[in-house]
Amino acid sequence: MYLLWRVTGDSVWREHGWQMWEAIEAKTKTASGFTSVYGVDSPSPSHSDSQPSYFLAETVKYAYLLALDPTEDPWADGTWVFNTEAHPLPVFQWSAWEKEQFKVPT
Repeated sequence: MYLLWRVTGDSVWREHGWQMWEAIEAKTKTASGFTSVYGVDSPSPSHSDSQPSYFLAETVKYAYLLALDPTEDPWADGTWVFNTEAHPLPVFQWSAWEKEQFKVPT
């Protein structure tokens, strides 16, 4: 949802992201964190006894980015991309000597 919102600017993606977060909280939150569930399409899915590491590394991070005020988003300047785990990586730029050395077309 974050990527769709950043690309389109359409706030409907932020709303969808919020609806997803509300569902995650309603169905997976426990007293000690969040858990995986069995039967995600069930009104009352059963919980596993673990919280996957990717939940924090991916799901929560993208939810946070989606909730940021657009004027305060430090990643919105176009010089960063995200990998699938929502880790920011700088957009690669060839230096002048690299372009010349490796015959990179301009």
